[in-house]
Amino acid sequence: MYPTVSDMIKDLFGLEIPLPFPTFGFFVALAFLVAAYLFTLELKRKEQIGWLKSKRVKEKIGEKASTGELISNGFIGFILGFKLVEAFSHYSELVADPQGFIFSTRGNFIGGIVGAALFAYLKYREKKKEELPTPKLVEKELHPHELVGNMTMIAAIAGILGAKIFHNLENLDEFAADPIGALISFSGLSIYGGLIVGGGAVLWYAAKHGLKWVHVADACAPGLMAAYGVGRIGCQLAGDGDWGQPNDAPKPEWMSFLPDWMWAYDYPNNVLGINLQEDFQRMGYESLTGNAWPTPFYETVMATIIFAILWSLRKKIAIPGFIFSLYLSLNGVERFLIEKIRINPDYQFLGIEATQAELIAITMFIAGIAGMIYFSKNKEKYTPKLT
Repeated sequence: MYPTVSDMIKDLFGLEIPLPFPTFGFFVALAFLVAAYLFTLELKRKEQIGWLKSKRVKEKIGEKASTGELISNGFIGFILGFKLVEAFSHYSELVADPQGFIFSTRGNFIGGIVGAALFAYLKYREKKKEELPTPKLVEKELHPHELVGNMTMIAAIAGILGAKIFHNLENLDEFAADPIGALISFSGLSIYGGLIVGGGAVLWYAAKHGLKWVHVADACAPGLMAAYGVGRIGCQLAGDGDWGQPNDAPKPEWMSFLPDWMWAYDYPNNVLGINLQEDFQRMGYESLTGNAWPTPFYETVMATIIFAILWSLRKKIAIPGFIFSLYLSLNGVERFLIEKIRINPDYQFLGIEATQAELIAITMFIAGIAGMIYFSKNKEKYTPKLT
């Protein structure tokens, strides 16, 4: 396993390059970039076919830098200088514990002052170049895909917050034992928490800017599935605890040409520092080999297949809301199936014993089926009239 990107580079290329990047965090960032790229392509396509439209917005230009702008930029510069100078001065400590280092109060005060002065000056200089004798309002065209940067930032912040909340609700004992560690750790994220909170925040932002939520949801569905698959690569490579139940069964003959880890794996040197054999025993499982189902790998495969389905159908199905509804159903099926071989605490709900993910997966599947039926029957209501 590769807890950090440095571990992966060393194993693949034999190079010792100390980098303060957790492997899982790196792939989460990559997942957001993949989703943003695919989302941008779809928003551009939907604007081309007339389902989404640009709008004219007014912008005031020629103003000098305000006190608020100088203070806010100075604050950002202070934080960066405060942390970066300390990081360069104690780089080995940053590499050893990047999360603890970043979220600690330690830093270099002089670096912070220099950073604040530099950022405030750069903002002042930028505004000075654009300053006019008399500031004026101008109109410009704002295209839907130009909002993707803001949407991605909103999705990242709200998604990670939602993922941490849902995970900690599912593991209250771990949270109570180490609340700070549970909140700042890059491991322990509930994908559905991120999807619900992050997705809801993005749709709210889109509606605020006059975009019909149903078309935005359709546009983001394929990218969400692709991003999910990329994120699960990070889970597999880092060994962040998303592995499955014990798997002591011999590899089937039909899989003989594939690596053993695709059938069962013990995740050595995982980012959590867990010995699976011992951990299985602690949880009451019996395991002779200490191997688990490599569920993140299976999810990456299934996510790739679902993405391919959504991407191939997005131009063929001209029913607003259908692609997003199909995404919900396929996502629900995928997660429900994988939960059967994963380790997650069960909830008691209306006499039903199921994991949090299973309950949400069932809800998503039903909502997706209902959505496909509803949008098929109400196609004209959501299809824009082209002029």
